[in-house]
Parts: sequence; structure tokens; C-alpha cells
Amino acid sequence: MPFQLPELPFDRNALDPVMSGETLDYHHGKHHKAYVDKLNGFLTEGKARETNLVEVVRQAHQSGDKKVFNNAAQIWNHSFFWQCLAPADGQQPTGKLKDLIAESFGGTDALLAKLKDESVNHFSNGWSWLVLNRGKLEVTSLHDADTPIVYDGMQPLLTLDLWEHAYYIDYRNERPRYAESVLGKIINWDFVARNLDGDGLSRADQEPATAREAETA
Repeated sequence: MPFQLPELPFDRNALDPVMSGETLDYHHGKHHKAYVDKLNGFLTEGKARETNLVEVVRQAHQSGDKKVFNNAAQIWNHSFFWQCLAPADGQQPTGKLKDLIAESFGGTDALLAKLKDESVNHFSNGWSWLVLNRGKLEVTSLHDADTPIVYDGMQPLLTLDLWEHAYYIDYRNERPRYAESVLGKIINWDFVARNLDGDGLSRADQEPATAREAETA
């Protein structure tokens, strides 16, 4: 298959009780995998051989190919999301990230409150984001599979999945409790800080399998 389901960066039960192993079984093992399987079915062999995931997303967006865009963007969004999470260990923003948060929002608590508010009030499915836009931190949200990949100046730092499959097993319909628990307890702030270098897109990108095989041949 041209593209693959990436491994989770933590053990199945590492995020308990904020995010259960059962949720990960379905969210990663079924929903995320389904996007990979569908995209591989849509792409031609030649296109898959030559184009990485980020470029597939951008080309599909430009051409209006909604089927390819939705599945490719969801692969990237999810791959980025998993890296935004880490087992609860009291982690907090530090260094340059902490300073930017203080400058833009007044402190971490204020940022988390704004992210929660954006997540709770976002209508229907989508993603809430912390982005760096021309040197300034901003909180926003995008609908369905929409992604920072296709917007100039929107450098992704952190995202929260707002689709119901992300939280229904553990929180039923309580999106506010889900958002508060994840944002307050299991964010990988080290990963968020690394994305200040503007290279966040590449951290969830992947080459098609045919390109990887050619490099190792």
C-alpha cells in the first residue's frame, strides 16, 4: 500500500484514564486506518509513487478532489494529533513557548481556557488548533478534514480532535469534559514547542511506500 497507518507514539493504555485503550483501538485502529485504506484506494500507483502525503493534500485541495482531500487530510491531522499527546506527568510549557503563551494569552491557564472554549463551541466535526501565524500564537478551529496544510502562514503547533469518535467511548456526548481533560492533562508540550521551528507539517508527513522502497533498494 502507498501510505501506511503510523504507529502510536505511546502504549495502548498509556493515556488512561484520560483516553482509554478502547478509544485508541477504535480511533487509531479503525477510524485512522480507514482513512489510510480509502486514500490508497483512490490514488493511482504513479501518483502515489511520486507524491508525499502533504503534497497529496495540497493537490487535492487545489483540484477540488474532495474524496482524496478528506482522507489524506484526515491521515495527516490524526498523525499530528497523536504526537500532541503524552502520558500525564504534570508537563507544562517551558522556555520560548511559555513566553509566547504569556505574551499572546496571559499564561497557560488562559490559553487552555481559550482552546477549550474554541473546542466546545465549534459546531459539529473538526479540529481546534494552536497555530503560529507570522510569529504570533493564535487559537482557531477548522471544520471536518480541513487542515493548516492548505493555509499560508498557518504553522500548526497543537491540535485537538473534535470528531465524536475521538471521545464518545470515554465521555459520551460530553465534549467539554473531554476537551478539559485532554488539554489539561495529556498534552505533549515538548512536541508543541518543537513545532515553533516551522517544521510541524513534516512531522506528520510520510512518503508513499514505493518511494521508501526505491530509497532502500
